[in-house]
Amino acid sequence: MKPPRFGAVLTAMVTPFDANGALDVDAAVTLARYLVAHGSDGLVVAGSTGEGGALSDDEKRSLFAAVAEAVTVPVLAGTSSSDTAHSVALTREVSGVGIAGILATTPAYARPSQSGIAQHLAAVADATSLPVMLYDIPARTGRALSASTTIELVRTVTNIVALKDASGQVAAAALTKSTLGDGFDLYSGDDALTLPFMAIGAVGVVSVCSHWAGDEMSAMVRNASANEWELARRINADLAPSYAFESSEAYPNPVPAKAALRALGLPVGQCRLPLGDSDDVIDYAASSLVSTLMAARV
Repeated sequence: MKPPRFGAVLTAMVTPFDANGALDVDAAVTLARYLVAHGSDGLVVAGSTGEGGALSDDEKRSLFAAVAEAVTVPVLAGTSSSDTAHSVALTREVSGVGIAGILATTPAYARPSQSGIAQHLAAVADATSLPVMLYDIPARTGRALSASTTIELVRTVTNIVALKDASGQVAAAALTKSTLGDGFDLYSGDDALTLPFMAIGAVGVVSVCSHWAGDEMSAMVRNASANEWELARRINADLAPSYAFESSEAYPNPVPAKAALRALGLPVGQCRLPLGDSDDVIDYAASSLVSTLMAARV
């Protein structure tokens, strides 16, 4: 089986802001290089973890170009919103800035039918010659991407080649993967479900905890790919506290991720509203988690 075109462990990268809440491109470059040095085969920029909905088009253009130039791994750009025309225009505009692919998310808020979802995603893909990864995250968008819609899109739109599945529906993902075969790259979009997804044929994960546990996540995925399941399960058990930490009702992703990165000494700043700043509780939890992880590596 050929290796996945975007890599096995992609980090859904947070977007750094400075003390005034402005985009910090230099910090984004520093972070991107850190992530690549610690297990990331690729990066997803301006997705949901990257607060894509809180970024202007100008900020996205600057971010995509800077990160793509800073690293040698594939960089995928999150260009879609609930406005299809806007998504198409931005996708077309940024396709020449050095990125390796597009992340096309199910449109949020509008709650379209499967037909509307399919037309939206096909329009985004048609706006570029780059390969496209679909992104299904119904907890954020309010609409799930059905297996039948994914299968039809991959069969009819030639540059749709992958899916980041954050639906939690392993059985539906298994149907999609078994139907589309090895030419289609399935990724877990939920760190805690990475091993179950790999058991049904996923090539890896688009991860959040790889911000602070990238080496461990990379080792787990590598061992699962090599059918070293016992070792992969042990690493997965070690990562369980990170899975529990990375998002909750009180501290939704990416608030914890940014806290963990600050605990590592990386200047990523706080989240923009409506997510807002962290507090002492999550900052202490992040510091404790990172300290424990670092101690285990010694």
